[in-house]
Amino acid sequence: MGSGTDVAIETREIVLIKDDLRDVITAIDLSKYTLNKIKQNLFWAFFYNIIGIPLAAGILYPFTGWLLNPAIAAVVMAFSSISVVSNALLIKKYEPKII
Repeated sequence: MGSGTDVAIETREIVLIKDDLRDVITAIDLSKYTLNKIKQNLFWAFFYNIIGIPLAAGILYPFTGWLLNPAIAAVVMAFSSISVVSNALLIKKYEPKII
């Protein structure tokens, strides 16, 4: 008798804890919001790396004689991580749409 619950839990996609079906819509909306944040974070991480790695490797040196200071590169990389984490933390501010 109790094994039916175990099977349902193992094969679930959404488990309702309360008896309100609007929570399914909220869960789907939250998952879309989270996926959007993941895409934003990937964009910014790739953007920083596409710009930062060639600069750190000295791509501008033959043209301008300018090399990126490793300390500045470290600060920029830390800012990249801080911006991605800060953007991810905005998920905590998620407000479900009221139907």
